[in-house]
Amino acid sequence: MEKSVLMIAYHYPPAQASGTHRTLGFSKHLPRFGWHPLILSAHPMAFEQRDSSTLSQTSPDIPVIRAFALDTARHLAIKGRYARILALPDRWSSWLLSAIPAGLWMIHRHRPKVIWSTYPIATSLMIGRILSRWSGLPWIVDLRDPMVIGRHPVDPRIRNLFVTLEKKVVHECDRMVVTTVGLKNLMTQRYPQLPEDKWQVIANGYEDDLFNEPDIAHAMACSASREQRNNKITLLHSGTLYTGHEERNPASFLDALVDLIGLGVIRHPHEVSTSGIDLRVIFRATGHDAEINAMIRTRHLEEMVLLQPTLPYKESLMEMMTVEGLLLFQGAAFDRMIPAKLFEYLRSGRPVFALVGEGGDSRKILDDCGASHCVPLEDRVAIRTGLASFLKAFAAGHILQTPLERVQKYSRREGARALAEVLDQFQTR
Repeated sequence: MEKSVLMIAYHYPPAQASGTHRTLGFSKHLPRFGWHPLILSAHPMAFEQRDSSTLSQTSPDIPVIRAFALDTARHLAIKGRYARILALPDRWSSWLLSAIPAGLWMIHRHRPKVIWSTYPIATSLMIGRILSRWSGLPWIVDLRDPMVIGRHPVDPRIRNLFVTLEKKVVHECDRMVVTTVGLKNLMTQRYPQLPEDKWQVIANGYEDDLFNEPDIAHAMACSASREQRNNKITLLHSGTLYTGHEERNPASFLDALVDLIGLGVIRHPHEVSTSGIDLRVIFRATGHDAEINAMIRTRHLEEMVLLQPTLPYKESLMEMMTVEGLLLFQGAAFDRMIPAKLFEYLRSGRPVFALVGEGGDSRKILDDCGASHCVPLEDRVAIRTGLASFLKAFAAGHILQTPLERVQKYSRREGARALAEVLDQFQTR
């Protein structure tokens, strides 16, 4: 008899978000391991950004219900203001009203063995909790990020709600899947009374099938074979940046660029000198362009550091192959998290210059994969020294690539295998 799992995920194609690719990868590879996914997602009108190209990666054999949902901030606001109660626990709370009957219909129609729901979005957890209680099916929660950590959420009302919801979710679900060892440790410290087997770590990973597509594989081959000795270097950061302390703040990195220009390591954009490295930095899809741009302009780096808009997913992977190096910003506040793009960075084979916490999970992954160019996020001197060494080594053709054999264990196929092993424990219930 076929084993099915009802997967509740706000982020699913064509939603343009890193979480989309985790659910997509699970749904794509689970059938290899004996599980047939059923997808309950939100109507595309609710998505802030869409990437239609990701739809080509979905299978027509997988039932998908896109329940009606609104984004309170875009659809229910008047002159940019809306009632707070309409956005609890998040801006997509309207999704719950249509997702519950849709989920009950899918349970009646397809008879799944297990319910799986993923955070963020918090409404997804509420849907999974209700459907599990009403149907009696076991419930697995996929926690991609902690619900409460550091100063997040900032709004005290949301924070109190998330604290309460997290407690209910953790105690009522049958298994909690998290993306990092650090997040598992945080949760076990927060809930020491729960058994060790309540928790399972499955990393975000990368989609190997995409990297094997002819155009991306060709770009990788070209990047690996091209002449490494080069005084023209482009560094790329793809994804969200923040301006808060110990998060993903590029301030110290920008200060180090100013220092390296003064020292002659980097050539000023207006200079015609043949000495120094011709550097360009791209910040792609920061999510906070106005604040980051102010930081760049204050340091007079606007001709060197460029802000660029979001790209479709596959194009963003292609861009990683065309630059000389990749930047990662992950401060101490995020030590228990690993950005999904890190695995794509490593799979691309391009050198990574990482500004990360010394004991954080991102640093552990980088060390495990042989990426040695790591400095603390807020240490201007260490960044200046490390970046000068990184750039000079690259210009001299001495930079090391990330060994593929160390990265392969983080493929989404391996992640689906691990999830299937979790699901297998509940198939007879």
